[in-house]
Amino acid sequence: MTPPVFWVDDVPRAGETALVSGPEGRHAVTVTRLRPGEPVILGDGRGTRADCTVTEVSGKDRLTVRAGRVEFVARRTPLVTIVQALPKAERSELAVDLMTEAGADVIVPWQAARSIARWSGAKAAKGVEKWRTTAATAAKQARRAWIPEVHDLSATIDVRDVCARVHAAGGVVALLHEDGATPFRSVDFSAAPEVVFVIGPEGGLTEQEVADLTALGGRSVVLGPQVLRTAAAGAVALGALGAVTDRWDA
Repeated sequence: MTPPVFWVDDVPRAGETALVSGPEGRHAVTVTRLRPGEPVILGDGRGTRADCTVTEVSGKDRLTVRAGRVEFVARRTPLVTIVQALPKAERSELAVDLMTEAGADVIVPWQAARSIARWSGAKAAKGVEKWRTTAATAAKQARRAWIPEVHDLSATIDVRDVCARVHAAGGVVALLHEDGATPFRSVDFSAAPEVVFVIGPEGGLTEQEVADLTALGGRSVVLGPQVLRTAAAGAVALGALGAVTDRWDA
């Protein structure tokens, strides 16, 4: 069984000890019930992680560990950004969880024209914070070395900027659309430094959104014959990308 992962601000160097406290320490002690001598992994969510051994448990939220092997894990290529139109409330965090476990590098919450959920002000800040917490938890579950970066809530003009930047740099911008003109398997991802998947809400992308983003270099792409729920589309696209690139090579 793979040792559990806990996030820390700074990963200790080999041979050093570190204290895991706060919410992570509480989870380690009261939920995972770690004991001295058991292995754990400490990561900073930015690529560095250490294989550690528990040396002491104190109270209900404090764990002391000693670091063994420390490594830096580079991001997989191509870098993948998922622009996710806001799903319905009950599926919002599910979408983030699935795409994080499948390997998303950057997640952009998008207030699309047909999004049923409407975020603004304090609600937007709270929603983004929930997505960031969900991404951190899912990355831990998947034993990832990187926590996906979750942007602030984006309007269509912000999404246009992301797509234009990636296309100009030689990347691929794919608008996942049930009426897409291009099959996923026909897209050449081999030389792309970055890929953007744009996923619409339950009602799909509008004609204007498709026109705007294709004018900036995006391609309307269909994943397959089934119409996917918006919460699942990102994870499915990442799986398909892993099958045609080196992202999933061991």
